[in-house]
Amino acid sequence: MTLSFRGEFNQKVDGKGRMSIPADFRAVLADGDPRCPEIPLPRMVVLHGPHLKNCLQAYTIEAMAEIEADIRAMPRGSEARKRASKMILGKSWDTEIDKDGRIVLPQRLRQQIGLDGEATMVAMGEYFEIWNADTYEGTEGAEMEAWLSEQSDDFDPLTLVYPPGED
Repeated sequence: MTLSFRGEFNQKVDGKGRMSIPADFRAVLADGDPRCPEIPLPRMVVLHGPHLKNCLQAYTIEAMAEIEADIRAMPRGSEARKRASKMILGKSWDTEIDKDGRIVLPQRLRQQIGLDGEATMVAMGEYFEIWNADTYEGTEGAEMEAWLSEQSDDFDPLTLVYPPGED
């Protein structure tokens, strides 16, 4: 069974773009990197681009290989395959976590999401998102808070996964 990303973490980002990847996330990245544990520095693939709006998405090597296989399965020369290739393969960046548990995000990726000072990393199961902490709090946090305020006092988040009356 493959491990999933879980949790939400804030990490400092220094002037050179160095930031720590939380230990919980590093364990998932190592689990999803076929060369680990022989080579103990897990790799990850970061998706970027304007279509992601205000965040970056980080995938394990195996998860990205599945996405690439799905793209290869699309008809050659099709517009859908070209778009998927450009938006996913063309907007991906591979990196390796160093011995101190950090990556160095290139300046162009930091600029894309306005990242300086502090990042918020949010688990999404098969991948995680990297946000400017202020942007995350101001947009995603506010949207979730507004949505939750519309729910009943006894709202159970498991009903999103297992709607009442469905087996």
